[in-house]
Amino acid sequence: MPDTPIVTRFAPSPTGYLHIGGARTALFNWLLARGKAAPEGSKFLLRIEDTDRARHDESAVEAILGGLRWLGLDWDGEPVSQHANQERHAEVARQLLAEGKAYRCWLQGEALDAARAEAREANTRFTSPYREGGEEDGPYSIRLKAPLEGETVIDDAVQGEVRFPNGALDDVVLLRSDGTPTYMLAVVVDDRDMGVTHIVRGDDHLTNAARQKHIYDAMGWDVPLFAHVPLIHGQDGKKLSKRHGALGVEAYAEEGFSPEGLFNALLKLGWSHGDDEVITRDQALEWFSLSGIGKAAARLDPDKMKSLNAAHLSALPDEEFVSRALPFLDEPPTDAQRDMLARAAPFLKPRCQLLTDIGPAAAFLLLSRPFEVTGKAAKPLKKEAAGDVLRGVRENLEGAEDWSAAALDLRLQAFAEAQGLSFGQVGPPVRAALTAGHPSPSLGETLHALGRDEALARLADRL
Repeated sequence: MPDTPIVTRFAPSPTGYLHIGGARTALFNWLLARGKAAPEGSKFLLRIEDTDRARHDESAVEAILGGLRWLGLDWDGEPVSQHANQERHAEVARQLLAEGKAYRCWLQGEALDAARAEAREANTRFTSPYREGGEEDGPYSIRLKAPLEGETVIDDAVQGEVRFPNGALDDVVLLRSDGTPTYMLAVVVDDRDMGVTHIVRGDDHLTNAARQKHIYDAMGWDVPLFAHVPLIHGQDGKKLSKRHGALGVEAYAEEGFSPEGLFNALLKLGWSHGDDEVITRDQALEWFSLSGIGKAAARLDPDKMKSLNAAHLSALPDEEFVSRALPFLDEPPTDAQRDMLARAAPFLKPRCQLLTDIGPAAAFLLLSRPFEVTGKAAKPLKKEAAGDVLRGVRENLEGAEDWSAAALDLRLQAFAEAQGLSFGQVGPPVRAALTAGHPSPSLGETLHALGRDEALARLADRL
């Protein structure tokens, strides 16, 4: 039914940071449940797949939650611990055993390895000798009785219809010999109990979908809609790994990405909406659908990611941009410098692809007086008339009532004309005195950003 709520989930393992691939998976699930097309009552759930207690890291859980919050991906209810549901998983395995849909298997260790190797050599399906009966003493696992013939068909929302010959799919272990559930069983039971209707995940899980469907069918449960998204590759076309650079959301945040910029970059890794590139959160919520996900692997392009981030930084209100940029300065600014940054924001924003670019872009504002002007930047100050020009400009500016950029530009041009000078004789020494050669906007914008007191003081320092 079209009005049936959509329930999606993100289910990371707590063994490290929020990987960029996991973040994209979370984003797609979040958009599907939160999007404007989602029926009322739709949910985005979070499950921590923490059954591997030896590798469980509580700090990793916090890193994952922090990464999701930073991206603005909120979830419904409390995160579910898969480990806490182990008894429920075992209950399902025992039910299947009681119904004859699963069986006890005493094949373990070297004997199991040998049987598997023998099946590979014969190019046949590995089937436990205990499938049709038999009993021994000692610990045993519980295996599902999967179909031996025919095909398992997955009608995938991204990949289309995918067929798996059952002769290539063995009987999955449901409970290990120590009584702990396997990933394959736990995922199915948890998704069922959580009411998950749509499973959006990487296509490295596609074969798992066929095995998991066997469990759904054995229990008589409805199978969720699967959507297996192609993995992210590096620019070299190979599966994303550490050699390709920053992989965790927190690494991108430290590099100077904004949440909006990384959100957009993740969205474009495998999903498209026409020719749109710069996409806001609201637009994504309006436009997202599984039909926009392509079948080809997405390639991580750092330059494109930075370009998208730059577009979102430019769109920020000036005060918001400055607030976000402040932590990326080498030293906390003074109140006066913060005011300068706010006035210069229209100039600074287009020059920052990343928030870490703020230091070089704002260097002309953050100079501490008195500062030296050296190298090529000092050449205009060494010309014979430079002192008279600076003195005259300073005296002229002292009388300025309007300290807006446009008014200051006009005032400097009028000064040059009144003195019979070209602007090329006035501008360079003034700019050198104000900025020490650091990149800066027009002189009017530079004077406006510095403010009256700082600008006049810098000119006076050169006299």
